[in-house]
Amino acid sequence: MELRTLRYFLAVAEELHFGRAAHRLHMSQPPLSRAVKQLEAEVGAPLFVRSPTGVTLTPVGAVLADEARALLDHAERVRVRVNAAAGASALTVGILGDTTDPGVSRLAAAFRREHPGVDIRIRDADLTDPTCGLRAHLVDVALTRAPFDETALTVRALRADPVGVVLRADDPLARRTSLRVAELRDRRWFQFPKDTDPVWQSYWNAGSPREGPVVRAVQECLQAVLWNGTVGLAPLGHDLPAEFTLVPLVDMEPSRVVAAWNENDPNPLIRSFVAMATTAYRR
Repeated sequence: MELRTLRYFLAVAEELHFGRAAHRLHMSQPPLSRAVKQLEAEVGAPLFVRSPTGVTLTPVGAVLADEARALLDHAERVRVRVNAAAGASALTVGILGDTTDPGVSRLAAAFRREHPGVDIRIRDADLTDPTCGLRAHLVDVALTRAPFDETALTVRALRADPVGVVLRADDPLARRTSLRVAELRDRRWFQFPKDTDPVWQSYWNAGSPREGPVVRAVQECLQAVLWNGTVGLAPLGHDLPAEFTLVPLVDMEPSRVVAAWNENDPNPLIRSFVAMATTAYRR
């Protein structure tokens, strides 16, 4: 069995859907399906039960998924140790958003246990660059939020968070239990600088151009709300100071927490980091 084929199989086993697995692997679905069928022929038994809505693992598939995960993890450790012996023992991580997220804490603890000799360098990015400096090669891997322009990047989804609108606590709308974007159409929203990724801007402006103050950091967003009554979007699940209220928006797509890296970067520490992040952010 080739490691590449096992990676393909494990992606389908984790996504339980060939289309999503193909998207995650940045490949088309037909070659992925062929690879899995070849693996089933090699094993001599079906690995998945297929249906119009997705797939489920057969008992044989479940056993292979456990073994494949262990084998790929071991292969990753081998690559990391060899790379570290060659002198590549540092990793620069860009982080956008809340560094108190429990997923970050779990990931940091797991990575320290697995790679105690690796020097981790953190770059705290502002809101103008959702890739946290990847394109400028300022970081090796980013923990950030999608969507943004993914050209020449590899992106792995870690978690999806519902989104709400940030309001001053004395705002009349703050008493609501939920809102729709249309109910905020006459309000001022905070904006990002003009050269900010347009995909990113469109999402945080709920798909429409908005009027409002330009901000670059989370604290600037909160101050715009506090001083100017500006509204803006933020993921649910994080504590805000008492002066603010976060009201869920029922018609916004969730905000995806993702790991991203340059697609041609050979650093094996990145793959190890992303594998651990996938587990650490799982709810």
